[in-house]
Amino acid sequence: MIPVIDGHNDLAWASRSSRGYRVDGLDGPQAGLHTDIPRLRAGGVAGQFWSVWVDPVLRGAEQVTATLEQIDFVHRMAEAHPGELRLARTAEQVRRAMTEGRIASLIGVEGGAQIDDSGAVLRAYARAGARYMTLTWSVTTDWADSATDEPRNGGLSAFGRDVVAEMNRIGMVVDLAHVAPSTMRDALAVSTSPVMVSHSAALALCDHPRNVPDDVIAAIGAAGGVVMVAFVPSFVSQARHDWVEAGEVGEPPAVGIGDVADHMDHIREVAGVAAVGIGADYDGTDSMPIGLDDVSHYQDLLAELARRGWSQADLEAAAHRNVLRVLEANDDPYRAFLQGRAGQPDPHTIVAAAQARATRAS
Repeated sequence: MIPVIDGHNDLAWASRSSRGYRVDGLDGPQAGLHTDIPRLRAGGVAGQFWSVWVDPVLRGAEQVTATLEQIDFVHRMAEAHPGELRLARTAEQVRRAMTEGRIASLIGVEGGAQIDDSGAVLRAYARAGARYMTLTWSVTTDWADSATDEPRNGGLSAFGRDVVAEMNRIGMVVDLAHVAPSTMRDALAVSTSPVMVSHSAALALCDHPRNVPDDVIAAIGAAGGVVMVAFVPSFVSQARHDWVEAGEVGEPPAVGIGDVADHMDHIREVAGVAAVGIGADYDGTDSMPIGLDDVSHYQDLLAELARRGWSQADLEAAAHRNVLRVLEANDDPYRAFLQGRAGQPDPHTIVAAAQARATRAS
């Protein structure tokens, strides 16, 4: 069984919605969820970035509070199942968990709106263990354009570029899922560390706005980053996307393991196998491809890739080595930040954050 480190799972919000943030019982079957510990084990999951997402109906300080509740859920979940899960912040800690036979539990913040235009909040999330932040969710912010909303910034605003620079300084990985291609390109121009796309697919194969253009895939690969393929049917199948856009009339076109594998093949062709990863988005969407119904089926996807001629080394790279490399490339600044050796944030960024909040309030 090939160990898998998945870039994105929404169990935290699903547990808020359906289980009142309870952490007990996850060591047994969970009806209505894609995720529980036995199925993670069956799928060969060795590490999981747990998404801490907040519904944008919450605004400002409410989003910050809800994000902290999500982070607290991940901590409590790991503490409640110490024989199965281990909270991890660095690549070294992930490898240690893998050696111990425990599932490394990492944290990713899914949306820049959740920092409430504050570098201080960003740094607080990092101190609490968050290792990536998606620059937007599905809504454009005051400083970054989303892929699925009207643009307002032409990509990143000046403050948005400051946010990326601050993420580099403190070792928080820049995640380009959900953002507009203009934002992707701006972030790549600013970032001095490898970036990730935690859960998207290839635009060339499916014309969904959430997907990544080939020039960006190539640039991410050239900079040592990783594009982690989501399993969302409308991201990986043009027919399914067209059906959704047409109003979901009649039976949905079938989507299967092969559709996901096609996107992984494409990313490998464009940017090399070192740029390929997996970020399924379990418990973040209702429907999954046939054969990938829940977190127990990652090995079936890897078996499909093996049938297509992927070597053992290629499979290990896509399944876990690539995302570990990106995390590790950001680990030194993260450790320096936690130990107080990263210096002070640019005063301009602090002033800009305060001005951004004041402008929004007015």
